[in-house]
Amino acid sequence: MTGPLEQTEKKARWVELTLTMLKIGLFTFGGGWSIVAQMQKEFVEKRGWLTAEELLDIVAMGRSFPGIMVVNTSVMLGYTLGGLRCALLCGFGMAFPAFVVMCLVTGCYTAVRDNVWVARAMVGVRAAVVPIILSACLGMRKNAIKDHLGLVIAVAAFLLMLWGVSNVYIILLGGCVGLAVHILRMRRLAGEEGGGEG
Repeated sequence: MTGPLEQTEKKARWVELTLTMLKIGLFTFGGGWSIVAQMQKEFVEKRGWLTAEELLDIVAMGRSFPGIMVVNTSVMLGYTLGGLRCALLCGFGMAFPAFVVMCLVTGCYTAVRDNVWVARAMVGVRAAVVPIILSACLGMRKNAIKDHLGLVIAVAAFLLMLWGVSNVYIILLGGCVGLAVHILRMRRLAGEEGGGEG
């Protein structure tokens, strides 16, 4: 049975998590990877609620499922941090700001579409997002590529992506290769131990 203090701490985390996801959803431009960079900053570096490896696994899972990558990732992140309730709150926090903004933009789309000032501002926003995305990729690289096998899989995945192979197949193939190599290594170690005993 949870005590009042623990319940208060859980409620505080739910509130903080929801507000943080609302902030990320409202103020992060540039799509999925720039949002992942903000998640890394908020939940890995600032609060320490996740490790970089855990976030990388969550992003890989979110990208593997159908639907919007950032919403999938948000739901997975929330579930990891606090179960179903946090998953729903994180999904809401990420999607709601975009929904409101798109409703407003749709209402005045014809006025905004041909506005030179808006167009030039968006050019600047897109350019500013590039280093944020690169920073996220470089930060996750240290945890994703730890040996020669990881490097080979990353290069092969990049080439498959250039050839137009679906991201789902690339991720599944990477998982199968990693699992197959692990099984081969375990069998080899078992064989060496058996040979040493005989």
